[in-house]
Amino acid sequence: MAANEKLDTLQAVELAEGIEIRLRMAGPMLRASAYAIDLAIRTVVLAAGGLALSFAGIVIGGQVVGGVMMLAWFLMDWLYPVIFESGKRGATPGKRLMGLRVVQATGSPITFGQAVVRNFLRFIDGMPFFTYCFGVTSCLATKRFQRLGDLAAGTVVIYDRIPALPKQAMPPPMAAVPLPVGLTANEIRALAMFRERAGLWTDGRRAEIADQASVLSGASGAAGVSRLMAMAHWVQERKGER
Repeated sequence: MAANEKLDTLQAVELAEGIEIRLRMAGPMLRASAYAIDLAIRTVVLAAGGLALSFAGIVIGGQVVGGVMMLAWFLMDWLYPVIFESGKRGATPGKRLMGLRVVQATGSPITFGQAVVRNFLRFIDGMPFFTYCFGVTSCLATKRFQRLGDLAAGTVVIYDRIPALPKQAMPPPMAAVPLPVGLTANEIRALAMFRERAGLWTDGRRAEIADQASVLSGASGAAGVSRLMAMAHWVQERKGER
């Protein structure tokens, strides 16, 4: 893999109906940035509330102010992410700014119960001593970058906006090559899809896929790619004549 290539976290998820969807999982570094933004927001809100209550303390008393501040801290720390993540957007303000979203492992919006589970287990993820070693280790050890709270709730954090992959137009082969053997309808469809999607892949990836059909093409590497493209071109020309 080239040094300048990005790690591809796009993963296919097959639903019970046989439909395949693709989700791009978010890694721990981006999620940590979103958490830092949310922490800053909560800190500012609590600081502003504390300043306002400090003036009210003259009237209602310091003990009442202290109790209200403790309650406000609890609500902001525990219910702040639950309310936002179980809402329509499925993300806290920090996650929205980073382009992230919390969903079920199937891609569906999470429920209120799942939001409660994943966030109340954040205390375990933060251990030991609020270093988040447990959570980071779990993220790095799982294919979908799930922390312990995600594993318990059946949730994942994904990119909310996936940019379209750049597509390079593949020129048609110089001459169509007839199929050397008869193929099934599914095999012909796979051959046509190879030609249509080839522009999305690197040269190495195209060759790797084409090598799987070297028995059909009788070649490997770039020569196998060209021959499969020529066969696909022949199949599509015949369809156009019908």
